[in-house]
Amino acid sequence: MEEKFKVAGIGELLWDILPSGKQAGGAPFNFTFHAGQVGCESFVFSAVGRDDLGEEIVQKASNLGINIRYIQENGYPTGTVTVRLDEAGHPDYTIHENVAWDFIQWNEDMKKCAGILDAVCFGSLAQRNPESAGAIRSFLNSVRPECLKVYDINLRQHYFSKEIVSESLMLADILKLNDEELPVLGNYFDLSGDSPAQLKQLIRMFDLKYIAYTKGSKGSMVLTPDDCSTFEAPKVKVVDTVGAGDAFTAIFIAGVLNKKPLTEIHKKANEVAAFVCTQKGATPPIDSSFLFF
Repeated sequence: MEEKFKVAGIGELLWDILPSGKQAGGAPFNFTFHAGQVGCESFVFSAVGRDDLGEEIVQKASNLGINIRYIQENGYPTGTVTVRLDEAGHPDYTIHENVAWDFIQWNEDMKKCAGILDAVCFGSLAQRNPESAGAIRSFLNSVRPECLKVYDINLRQHYFSKEIVSESLMLADILKLNDEELPVLGNYFDLSGDSPAQLKQLIRMFDLKYIAYTKGSKGSMVLTPDDCSTFEAPKVKVVDTVGAGDAFTAIFIAGVLNKKPLTEIHKKANEVAAFVCTQKGATPPIDSSFLFF
């Protein structure tokens, strides 16, 4: 890679409490880890508690090559999520409230880093609390015009609303969503027709550069205002699907930053996401044979 692109995830930083034990997670954490695996300089913006779990997850992030300078500490407990997996390995989440990442504070350090980024990924969940929501909006409004703002929608439990989704889409350049989330947007914005038609309506409605639409074992689709790419999902033995969508997003964004052809970017994102499904947890090392940068 000729240039080391700077990418960030902002929002939740937490421990997924899985049947097999705890795994460091949160979409911003997973996204920045995988972006780092493909040569980007990765930053995570979040908050942890002044507790053992907080200290442990910050050390974990550092060990994985993520820049931890912008992880804040506060008096709330470090976030945890209880994850139950069904027989197919699909997760069901119980997300605990009033935790450290609900109280991210906007500050001058965040503003300075926002100004050097090439891409930032954010979601809906960390906007459930007004303090973190305000910090995220301020961050997105402080990036350079050419910085890609990636809205990985991640609708979880009841922690989203039409207002959060609408305001996020208006700030975004790229939308990542799955087949369980599209019907929610269809209802919010009166979308009509089949899935491709609804996605095209979203592109026009919010002036988006890309939509990445994943359908689990049924594959995925990437749309631009004038192009479309579709791939079936590779046939793999699923261990769990935790973090697969975050890996897809990270590889996709790295490909866009490197100006690779759409179908090539999409194919690699699809392959890496499938590989993550064959591993325990959200942050397995990626074999170099998957990469193209």
